[in-house]
Amino acid sequence: MTTPWTRIVSRYKKSGVRGIVSAIDQRLRRQCTGLPEFHSCKRFFRNKYGLEIGGPSAIFQADNLWPVYSLASRVDGCNFSPSTVWEGSIQEGMHYVAGKNPGYQFIAEASKLQMIPSSKYDFLLASHCLEHMANPLCAFQEWLRVLKKKGVIFLVLPDKGETFDHRRPVTSFSHLVRDLEMQTPEDDLTHLEEILTLHDLALDPPAGNLEAFEKRSRANFHNRCLHHHVFDLSLMRELFDYFGLETVLSTTAKPCHLIAIGRKRRE
Repeated sequence: MTTPWTRIVSRYKKSGVRGIVSAIDQRLRRQCTGLPEFHSCKRFFRNKYGLEIGGPSAIFQADNLWPVYSLASRVDGCNFSPSTVWEGSIQEGMHYVAGKNPGYQFIAEASKLQMIPSSKYDFLLASHCLEHMANPLCAFQEWLRVLKKKGVIFLVLPDKGETFDHRRPVTSFSHLVRDLEMQTPEDDLTHLEEILTLHDLALDPPAGNLEAFEKRSRANFHNRCLHHHVFDLSLMRELFDYFGLETVLSTTAKPCHLIAIGRKRRE
């Protein structure tokens, strides 16, 4: 199976994690500045105030696929811990650097944003983040609360066919609803057996061998590396429909992105 990820694996073997980051960044820059679909969506972000969950993200940078940061007046950020695999060490306060002006960095669970008042933001960004949540509908519900009327959610998720999830089935929407109804906590490991069996370690060099991967996975509450659920565009649209969002855009982008923008309807 030859995919962009196999080429990234080859780069990793030659130059490590920095090589992977460089390869992805170079590929994105060759496709920029912005996909054609982005131009029709600029009005949702130009001079607007937003919140990003789990960023900053290369895909939203000025010369990449969806240059939201360069349009927004300000973007705040939220990460679950002051130390993460992706961002390293971070501090709460006016330290979030994504766009024209510094934003506020929150340290909080994405599903527990009680420190943020309702209807505060014009838009919310979440790139390669929702799949790491054991209870994604619970988080999504909270994201909608902090959005203004007619605010938008810009959701980017991994395209399983181009990643180490390619052997796994797409999660059913009924399963996501069950997680919401049962108030599934973020330390849940319901999907661990499936992940250990079907995760393609050849496409995930940082995970190490099976023993190392299992050890890391069992400590998921602390590192949040697991993809609890697997999405496709159809499941993303079901998610929007469930919460009464208008699907503004639903598309794919190389190397491994599923992209959907949903807009709150007038209340």
